Amino acid sequence: MKLIIVGLNHKTAPVEIRERFNFSRNRIKHILRILKDSDEFVESVLISTCNRTELYLVSLDGEDGVEELFRNIERYAGSGFSRDHFYTFTGRDCVAHLLKVASSLDSMIVGEGQILSQVKDAYHLARKAGNTSTVFNTIFNQAIATGKKVRTKTHIAYRSVSVSSAAVDLAMQIISDLRTADILVIGAGKMSELTARHLMDKGAPSIFVSNRNYDHAKVLADKFNGSVIRFDRFLDHAANADIVITSTGAPHYIIEQNDLSLALRNRLKPTPLVLIDIAVPRDVDPEVTELDNVVLYNIDDLKNVVEENKEMRAQDAQAALKIIEEDVDAIRERLRYLSMRPVMVRLHDKFDFIRNHLVQKAFRKMPDLTKDQQKKIELLSEKMLYKFLRNPMINMVHVAGTDEEDKYRESINQMFLLNLKEEDEYGDETVYHYWD
Repeated sequence: MKLIIVGLNHKTAPVEIRERFNFSRNRIKHILRILKDSDEFVESVLISTCNRTELYLVSLDGEDGVEELFRNIERYAGSGFSRDHFYTFTGRDCVAHLLKVASSLDSMIVGEGQILSQVKDAYHLARKAGNTSTVFNTIFNQAIATGKKVRTKTHIAYRSVSVSSAAVDLAMQIISDLRTADILVIGAGKMSELTARHLMDKGAPSIFVSNRNYDHAKVLADKFNGSVIRFDRFLDHAANADIVITSTGAPHYIIEQNDLSLALRNRLKPTPLVLIDIAVPRDVDPEVTELDNVVLYNIDDLKNVVEENKEMRAQDAQAALKIIEEDVDAIRERLRYLSMRPVMVRLHDKFDFIRNHLVQKAFRKMPDLTKDQQKKIELLSEKMLYKFLRNPMINMVHVAGTDEEDKYRESINQMFLLNLKEEDEYGDETVYHYWD
């Protein structure tokens, strides 16, 4: 039995290939049903996002079933298919990859938070469909816990690595609470939209938008529950705004020192006006910094923040990798004993049956026992069972996955007359070597 992943992502496949494998929720459910009925795969989880599609499998026949899987993938992909678009990992590499994905180390933007939710949703969907059992329940729950741990113990998710997100972070150094901030975005292009999205993600309830083309401004404002300010009136509004972000294609300054100075005579707020100029060429006359209560950041300030954060995020990634390595080892230890688990369960069940039978027989002979006395006897018998089985159980865990495993299992079976069935839930219990 083997852990296998077959996948493609933004690193290995162009968008025209990735979009063919971007499955809807209903399509994922259909694929999971097919896999559940398969004779080759006993557990499966399918993750499908805009930048990756990955199929996680517990295979009965090792990698033999993967060839048939790839033939089906080729038929589905049609023209342009290439095995080079896909990657496969097995054993430890499969588990390590999943933990990196859940921790966003494998994302297009390292540190983004959406992928952890996507991994969680994919696992819950597969579990609800009956496609997971002990192995993937163990691995995926740990992957989700690892993703949370990486976000908690490192700052990988909180360092801006884009100009638009850096702009918002700089603004928040001065205006810490965006929930009541008056925010004006000048320009309605892609950069303005990205910045507006970051503002909303950080708590801004709405924005004001101004652009030479009123219709373009309205389209952007409508996306973010905002309002439009006519371009010839934006300085009047800016005079009492908290944050003004500019990103136009104008060939000259749209905010001159003199014009802003006149507008600020009507400012009622004691807090600084934060100007963030993302445009190239610049939208804001740099001499506005000579005015009282005005703070200006330009594109170079933002790029410096981005570069510093990229270096820090690389350090965070190294710390995250260390966490992942430790958790992969922890999963290995938890999976290692599964080859002995059936005999451990049967040994416990047999002795627990005997314990319970003897206790109930004793109760029938002592009808005058109180409920409290019966409870104490029951508890004592359970402790004796635990003490008796503790060392055999520890030894079974130690030999699991070793050359001594078969001999030890056979000895336990014969010694305690366990009468193991010929088949188990996963098939032959001697082939639980997930890590090879």
